[in-house]
Formats: sequence, C-alpha cells, structure tokens
Amino acid sequence: MSVPDWQVFADADALVAELSAALCAEAQSAIAARGAFHLVLAGGTTPLALYRALAKQQAGDARWHVWYGDERCLSLDHPERNSGAIEAAWLAASAIPPENRRPIPAEQGSHEAATAYSEWLADVADFDLVLLGMGEDGHTASLFPGHIWDGADALAVHDAPKPPPERVSLSAARLNRSQRVWFVITGAGKREALMRWKNGEALPVSAIRGNQQTLAWLDRAAAG
Repeated sequence: MSVPDWQVFADADALVAELSAALCAEAQSAIAARGAFHLVLAGGTTPLALYRALAKQQAGDARWHVWYGDERCLSLDHPERNSGAIEAAWLAASAIPPENRRPIPAEQGSHEAATAYSEWLADVADFDLVLLGMGEDGHTASLFPGHIWDGADALAVHDAPKPPPERVSLSAARLNRSQRVWFVITGAGKREALMRWKNGEALPVSAIRGNQQTLAWLDRAAAG
C-alpha cells in the first residue's frame, strides 16, 4: 500500500488553476517523448471544474487519447454519466477527435462493458497520467472497500454502496500501469479518509500508485 506526496492549496479554485497548467505541461512532455498523451479522466465536481478550465485553454488535439477511470451503468443521456458531463464541459468542443475519446460503454451493462473496455485497452501501453478522486469511504474510481479491486483491465462492479449499484471501473492493476497518478481531493468531508490513508490503512486509494509519481492535490478544507 502506498501514500502519495501531498500538495495543498488554499481552495479548489487555486488547485484547479495549478492543476490545469500542470496537466498541459505533462501532455507536452509525453507528446515530445512518445508522440501521444494517454490520459485517464475522473468524475466529480472538482474534476469538472478542471475540465472547464481545460476547455478555456483549448487543451487537447489529435495526439491526446482520453480514457475513463469508471462509469455508472446508466443510459447514455443520463445526467449522472461521467462521459456526458465531461463531454459537455470540455471534450465536445475540443480538438481531440471522437475516435480518441473512449468512454466506457456502460449502457450495455456492467459485464459487457467491462469486457469491451478491457479489449480496447489490450493494445494500449501504460497511461501517461491518471486522474482520480476519493470518496469519504476511501474508494477511488468505482473500487470500493470490501469489493474486488483487481482482475481484468476493466471490472464489472455490482452492489456498489452508493447508487447506482452497477458500474464499470478500471482495476487497480490497470490504473497502476501509469507514469503518474494524481488524486484530486477537496472538501472537509474527505479529512477522515485522508487520515486513514496517511495512517496506512488498506483502502482502495492506497492500492493505486504511479510508476514515476503519485500525488494528491488537496484543498485546505480536505487537508485540515
């Protein structure tokens, strides 16, 4: 189990401003080195603010490849789908081609979607950057305490402790196949889980680490 480096900002706005600049710098570095940038996106309120900031910067082009850490098994037009919210906030207006934006087809059901996403990822090398959040129970993506975190690249999730119960998530092993993992965590409600993580408890978040860097981006409210 791992503990990341901690980076604390005064508030979510300051965090997002710094994070958007850092993400674009990582994209430039990956493209210079390998000709492509493979990015895994997280859902949630603060990540959506990041995506709006990236939209204002007109971030992304044909060398960017976008993946998703998890998705809810809901209809394509459901407002709680991660992919729909992120498309609206950033991707639809970006220069990233549709074929480079790979949402999880969770509307097909958890098993079918997990199988399809694992097949899509089979020929994809390590991710350059993974963005993740953290729940108040220490879950990340849709990897929950007491559930299976590993297996295929993408996992079918049943009986999730928060609705909807059916989801698809990248596995801990696949998320760990990344150069950098950045957790984006804001709000006082996350303090207890952060303390449990710092104390070495075996939470889903503590099972994820990047090959080069694992970093938690925190606002003051979360960090205490």
